[in-house]
Amino acid sequence: MSRPLRVLHVASECAPFAKTGGLGDVVGSLPAAQRAQGVDVRVVLPLYRGIDWNAQERLPYTLVVPMGGTTGYCAVRRGHMAHSDAPIYFLEHHRYYDRGGIYGDSRGEFGDNLERFAFLCRAAFALCRAEQFVPDILHAHDWQAALVPVYANTIEWGTEYHGCATVLTVHNLGYQGLFSPSSLPVTGLGREHLNDQEFEHFGALNLLKAGLHHADRISTVSPTYAREMQRPEHGAGLDGVIRARQGKLLGVLNGVDTVVWNPSTDPRIAARYDRDDLRGKAICKEALQRELGLPVRPEVPLYAVVSRLTEQKGLDVLLSILPTLLEWDLQLVVLGTGDPALERGFEIASRQRGDKVRAVLRFDDGMAHRIEAGADFFLMPSRYEPCGMNQMYSMRYGTIPIVHATGGLADTVWNYDERTGDGTGFVMEHLGPRALHDVLGWAQWAYFHRPEHIDRMRRRGMEQPFGWDRSAAMYLRLYHEAYQSRRGHPFFG
Repeated sequence: MSRPLRVLHVASECAPFAKTGGLGDVVGSLPAAQRAQGVDVRVVLPLYRGIDWNAQERLPYTLVVPMGGTTGYCAVRRGHMAHSDAPIYFLEHHRYYDRGGIYGDSRGEFGDNLERFAFLCRAAFALCRAEQFVPDILHAHDWQAALVPVYANTIEWGTEYHGCATVLTVHNLGYQGLFSPSSLPVTGLGREHLNDQEFEHFGALNLLKAGLHHADRISTVSPTYAREMQRPEHGAGLDGVIRARQGKLLGVLNGVDTVVWNPSTDPRIAARYDRDDLRGKAICKEALQRELGLPVRPEVPLYAVVSRLTEQKGLDVLLSILPTLLEWDLQLVVLGTGDPALERGFEIASRQRGDKVRAVLRFDDGMAHRIEAGADFFLMPSRYEPCGMNQMYSMRYGTIPIVHATGGLADTVWNYDERTGDGTGFVMEHLGPRALHDVLGWAQWAYFHRPEHIDRMRRRGMEQPFGWDRSAAMYLRLYHEAYQSRRGHPFFG
């Protein structure tokens, strides 16, 4: 009798339980889509503070986890993914994970992050043993789980888990897990692994580099980013490593959760609407203006930013031209936290020009939904963007994205043609103050002079197929490739 493919996702984030960005969204949605396609898929995640511990079933065993000369222990709780019966296992280790942040707090990154996430990776194997579950595929996400393919090739050599094929997904190459080489013993691996093929990287210990070396297959979150990351300007020092493995690399565009991000059913917004009836969007705009304390003006274009406030997102460029933009007839809302200088700049603008700007310097998921529903345009002038999710959320809500043509933004936004009204957004080929000024001016012109084009772009964006089905099918093909590479024969079930 055939059996389904068995997959274990190992990750540091999974929405809605723990999320700081796109990684959490992907791990929160992809397994459910895979489950719907018949995969026996499971997820393992640290049990962080803020997760409802008592809502998860406490399992009747304790994991014994070898840790570089010492032994760690943790309990396990089991729950289910949102909108799916796919199981998720939470590692209950209070010293590592019961903290006021996932990776750090107001004082900075936690100093023992190597130990915390090495424990996650070693515990994933211990969990499989306790559950008597031997995955066909171990799917690791970003540097926090990059030791999984390393362990499958080293510590697990000679066990049943050495036969597990490994896939490593890079969500953002800018985060690599860099530590002092002297901390290698924390991983439980010997100094022979501190070489220029595995961990050693310009004098540092690089977890992501080692994972890239050991993984059977590598994926990233958009086709364009898969090409960009092989070039020095976007490779973050690992472009040579990735070029050497380009035959094992696949760019798979992220999908979005079309249940959570659906303006026809969203309980967080003021009125429901769909592409055939957009009247509710005008109601959402008015409600958002009132909530923010902006003048209620249906005729003025409302621009929005929902983002980490960092230079990677190009928001320093936006801030540099803000005085000029505020001479135009527009409104702007900025939601997010990040670089103190950027927070301060938008806060000052909000205080001085409250008739046009509102800065909401916090993470607020409900407000993010209300902004997507109420705004006319969504700004993503990112210097680089591996995939990006908000431009897809925006199109789902009939909000027109304005983006820099990089990574997943280039793969998902179709540039406006002012002669025909074709397109789903406004795209600039290069990022800079002048380019951003001009593309915003172009959007402003179209809003006032081509309202019929704006209406068609809204509706066209809302019909784009951004669900997970196609991407989940691509991952399934990648899994089969990884399995055959590892085992020397196809997966027969």
